[in-house]
Amino acid sequence: MHSYRFDSPSLDGLRLHDEPMPVPQRGELLLRVHAVSLNYRDLALINGRILKPAMANGIPVSDASAEVVEVGEDVDDFRPGDRVVSLFHPRWFGGRKVAERAIGSYGYNRDGWLTAFKVVSREAVVRLPDGLSHEQGATLPCAAVTAWNSVNGQLPVGPGQTVLTLGTGGVSVFALQYAKAMGARVIATTSCADKAQRLRALGADEVINYRDTPDWGLMVRELTGGQGVDRVVEVGGPATLKQSLRAVAFHGEVVLVGFLGETGAPLDYFDLMGAGASLRSTNVGDRSLLEACVQATAQGQIAPVIDQVFGFAEARAAFEHLRSGTHFGKVVIRVAG
Repeated sequence: MHSYRFDSPSLDGLRLHDEPMPVPQRGELLLRVHAVSLNYRDLALINGRILKPAMANGIPVSDASAEVVEVGEDVDDFRPGDRVVSLFHPRWFGGRKVAERAIGSYGYNRDGWLTAFKVVSREAVVRLPDGLSHEQGATLPCAAVTAWNSVNGQLPVGPGQTVLTLGTGGVSVFALQYAKAMGARVIATTSCADKAQRLRALGADEVINYRDTPDWGLMVRELTGGQGVDRVVEVGGPATLKQSLRAVAFHGEVVLVGFLGETGAPLDYFDLMGAGASLRSTNVGDRSLLEACVQATAQGQIAPVIDQVFGFAEARAAFEHLRSGTHFGKVVIRVAG
């Protein structure tokens, strides 16, 4: 079978390898990988500037949709032909988040999913409903679950509330779709007029061009009658957090998701205290949250937004496209089919 590995810590080091077919043991599944989707995390792991670098010569990518080919001994809840999606944290099944949940993180210290076949524990996947394609299913484990956690986590948003999303990456687009499905008003940001039109087509009530309006946090205040938004899905990190704190309502919530920007305006204690809002880190979610997210997506007929689907032989081009930042929604690689 064929697998991609990073022979060196750069996109130029992504190489295709011919490897032995894995064999499932007790409680395991042999899966044929149909599609994977990329996250900014996959790029960050290559150079280690923000996250620790991935293990040497590892298989990248954390998110996948696959088909069960063979089941190991004592597996009675899956059978060949079943369609499944991967769990982002393969050992976090539920309960409070603890540091140990990240042990065995795909693409970091455990081989990921950019491979033709993979063996995993039966608990490390959930079923993919018939209404979603493999390409759509591959977008769910990280971006969709993170967005679902952001708007439907400890305190779900609903009618009469306002959510702010930043940019047009996978998490932000999913957060827009889920928030609208829950009856909330959504304000979105982008720097591109074409993307602004697409955000409005998905249901965004207001769109702010953050290049034309650098102090967009104050603009959000104006659009909410001076109150601010109830929830900010914060994907920018240091580059946007100061503006997000200006945009959030007193007693609102800023959900810390990503770190697309490594530098930004200085932030001090009084920025945090003065906002009067709470900050929450998502860390994606556990198995039960993935199951809830998958079902909500299917039953709500929410179509994951896929920017482009690349072939397996075009894996490096898919990473390059993600790195360009021109995508709207998710970047997918079709592995089989």
